[in-house]
Amino acid sequence: MELNKKNIEETLRGVIIPPSKENVLDSKTVLNTQVFGNEVIIDIEISNPTLQHKKKLEKTFTSYLKSNFDSNVIVKLNYTIKTIEKENKIKGNPIPGVRNIIAVSSGKGGVGKSTIAANLSVALSKLGYKVGLVDADIYGPSMPIMFDLVGESPKAVEVDGKKKMKPLENYGVKMVSMGFFTQANQAIVWRGPMASKALNQLIWDSHWDELDYLIVDLPPGTGDIHLSLVQAIPLTGAIVVSTPQEIALADARKGVSMFNMDSIDVPVIGIIENMSFFAPIESPSNKYYIFGKDGAKNLAEKLGVNLLAQIPIVQSLREASDAGHPAVLQSNTEISNSFINLAEKVVKVVDERNLSLPSTKSVEITNMKGCS
Repeated sequence: MELNKKNIEETLRGVIIPPSKENVLDSKTVLNTQVFGNEVIIDIEISNPTLQHKKKLEKTFTSYLKSNFDSNVIVKLNYTIKTIEKENKIKGNPIPGVRNIIAVSSGKGGVGKSTIAANLSVALSKLGYKVGLVDADIYGPSMPIMFDLVGESPKAVEVDGKKKMKPLENYGVKMVSMGFFTQANQAIVWRGPMASKALNQLIWDSHWDELDYLIVDLPPGTGDIHLSLVQAIPLTGAIVVSTPQEIALADARKGVSMFNMDSIDVPVIGIIENMSFFAPIESPSNKYYIFGKDGAKNLAEKLGVNLLAQIPIVQSLREASDAGHPAVLQSNTEISNSFINLAEKVVKVVDERNLSLPSTKSVEITNMKGCS
């Protein structure tokens, strides 16, 4: 088949990019095509500007044209970012003064989700942002330990004639946790509705003032607390934490799937691979992939979401968490730099998300298949 504009456009009618059910021409994804010898330049409009999505498109278009024309054809894509109108998109009430709300989640426990949430919060503060943190792990609150606030309790303040809880603050992060209202050895044994009510009180009864980022450390899994959160507030996006281990990845897939459900529809802004590798202090160039190599990285590529970071196993990270002094506060170490880089990547991805997607709605859930 001759390589010309007409034949190329006819061929592209066979290309469908999910979630669209139309081909790339009828859906107006392809705006124009040009042919210069064996080089094909395609102008396309996208609403997802992430690097992973662009690479997926390049692979799809190149593969399709090579298989239908000459294998020597060169395909180049020019991108236009589609801006979606944001007016009247939020249903329910956002938290006054809070610009971005990021949920940090994991499909299973033990992958270091809370450690990631704590260090990400402090890293964002170190970058100059106003940051808050909700310890929404109702049954196992650990943030008071990580922020050296064990035994402390929030004070009441009056805001516009109403009593509000003033979050405790350390390392530049405002924080609330169920751990402030229970004894260290006291187990919280609540049914789902009680836990959900407690979460709502932590969020709405706190006086956050102005925040650039509110990080919400969710409990592991997918359950009542997660549904309560997406019902209570419009999340900017979610981060899923996993180790490279296949067992953890299976649960991470479920976590991503939960946020992507039509009835929830919260953008997953990225996956973090924790415990990515171990490098001994005496030979830092040697990396040992104890839980497998690049598992979460490969999962992110497969799901078309950002890989935000690969955080190594470092003894000082555990020690810092136990001591109530997040590792990101260490001066110019590999682990502190890893968290600063993570925070910078989160800022970049959130900015891209806010430019290209409408504000997330708070969810009205009445009947969800697969949930009980």
